[in-house]
Amino acid sequence: MSLELQDVELRLHGRVLVPRFSARVEPGELLALMGESGSGKSSLLAWIAGLLEPPFEADGRVVIDGADLTDEPTERRRIGLLFQDDLLFPHLTVMENLLFAVPADGSRAERRERAEAVLTRAGLSGYGARAPGSLSGGQRARVSLLRALLAKPRALLLDEPYGRLDAALRQRMREFVRDELHEHQVAAVLVTHDAHDVPPGTPCIVLPPLPAGAAAAPDA
Repeated sequence: MSLELQDVELRLHGRVLVPRFSARVEPGELLALMGESGSGKSSLLAWIAGLLEPPFEADGRVVIDGADLTDEPTERRRIGLLFQDDLLFPHLTVMENLLFAVPADGSRAERRERAEAVLTRAGLSGYGARAPGSLSGGQRARVSLLRALLAKPRALLLDEPYGRLDAALRQRMREFVRDELHEHQVAAVLVTHDAHDVPPGTPCIVLPPLPAGAAAAPDA
C-alpha cells in the first residue's frame, strides 16, 4: 500500500515546526525525516498515527492506498510504530510476542508457521522459546520489527529505531529494515538525526533548525 502525506504542516503554539510539504511513499519504500531534537519529527509521526495531542496543531491529509484516514481513530488506521526501545513483552517468549501480533485469520498452527518463517529469515531460527531478556540488543530490535510487520500494518513509522544500538549493529539493522520493508511491501517513514540511517537514494525531508532562543518541541 502506498502512503501519501498531503499538504502537511505542524505547529506548536502557533509557531511552524514542520513547514508545509507533500510526499508519497510507495510499497516497500522509505521516506526519511531529519532534524535536530525538538524540531517536530516525532510529533509528526504522532500526527500520522492519529496520536497528536494539544498544544500541537496540524494541517494536511493522511492517505493510504487511496483511502483518506486523516479523521479516523488510531485503531482504524492500522499504522505500525517502532521506537528506540523494543517494547517487547518481557513475560512472554519471543514466539508469544510474535503470535500476539499475527492477525487471527488462520489456525494457530498457520500463525505459528508464519512467525517461525520470519524468525528464520531474520537469522533467529530456534529462538522462539527464548525470553526477550535473554536476547542481545540487536536480536531484540529484529524481533520488534518482525512483530510490527507480522501485524500487517498499512504503513510503518520508525522513530529513531537504531538509537540504542552500537555502530556495527546499527548498520546491520539498517540493512535488515530495508530488506524487510521490501519483503513485506510496506511503506515506511523514518525519523532520525543521523544521515547514515538514510539509505542512498531515499527521499529525505530535512526539517529547519530551531530559531535562536526558541524552545524545543517536547518530542523524543
